[in-house]
Amino acid sequence: MALRTLARYLTEEQRDKGVITTDLKFLIEIVSRACQSISVAIGKGGLAGVLGEAGSDNVQGEAQKKLDVLSNDILLDANEWGGHLAAMASEEMDLPHLVPHRFPKGEYLLTFDPLDGSSNIDVNVSIGTIFSVLKCPEGADLSTPEAAEAAFLQPGTAQVAAGYAVYGPTTTLILTVGDGVAVFTLDRELGIFILTQEKVQIPADTKEFAINMANQRFWEAPVQRYVGEMQAGKEGPLGKDYNMRWVGSMVADVHRIMTRGGIFMYPLDSKTKDQGGKLRLMYEANPMAFLVEQAGGAATTGRQRILDIQPDKLHQRVPVILGSRNEVERVTAYHGI
Repeated sequence: MALRTLARYLTEEQRDKGVITTDLKFLIEIVSRACQSISVAIGKGGLAGVLGEAGSDNVQGEAQKKLDVLSNDILLDANEWGGHLAAMASEEMDLPHLVPHRFPKGEYLLTFDPLDGSSNIDVNVSIGTIFSVLKCPEGADLSTPEAAEAAFLQPGTAQVAAGYAVYGPTTTLILTVGDGVAVFTLDRELGIFILTQEKVQIPADTKEFAINMANQRFWEAPVQRYVGEMQAGKEGPLGKDYNMRWVGSMVADVHRIMTRGGIFMYPLDSKTKDQGGKLRLMYEANPMAFLVEQAGGAATTGRQRILDIQPDKLHQRVPVILGSRNEVERVTAYHGI
């Protein structure tokens, strides 16, 4: 039987099922090729001189790594000429990136975190790229980057595709176009992504949780209660022993949940309350929530479904609780919803 490549999978979704358009098919293929290029750069590491600090800060005031900047440039360069996009927005840039006038414009908007978990780059731990695709509203003002920001302010329910690439022992691409979640593995010799799992389902129950325990003293009472109950193990109210897993790269932690279940939490705490949370809605929370829900899981802020949030700014931050449905619903209920 012939291998089902990413291109074939997308063609079937477009031609046979009518789930996506031809332009969206080509857009996702271009994003996947950019991820392959990023994978090659990461794989060379110190041999190519791409490790270490870039000597600049991003819009959030965070120190950029050389690979942050390189990955951002790869995604911009790969996607601006294809004719499928109206504009792009990146976690690493203050304002949207408009498609240059010399290139045709399309009907989609692309948002991305070019290299999630970049604090792990220099220690050779799995990192990744997260992306999301929206339709550009009809009549949107794209005359300037400042004006274009409004076009991106759509709830997560408006996403037409989302995915992430994990750069680990293997390079994998996890994708949804609203028809379940599919996993593709990069065949480095052939230079193509091949379908290795379809219709991914996250178990509803779990015995694993991922949270940064260093922030425990800052958490709100509902999260303190939930983590305390998990730590109590079989003798506690939840009646089972849990294991904690924390990579510090959202892509890696969520991919573990996609693979075998679990719950990931970056909840609201007293350190991040004034800015609304830690993780970015447009670049991290929305695409991951879309993927998790498509795999049968759940994703909330503790107070509301993530995909229902109406963004009010491009770099908005939110709390994130996602993964195995029963566990997410439990901790969300502890918040009094």
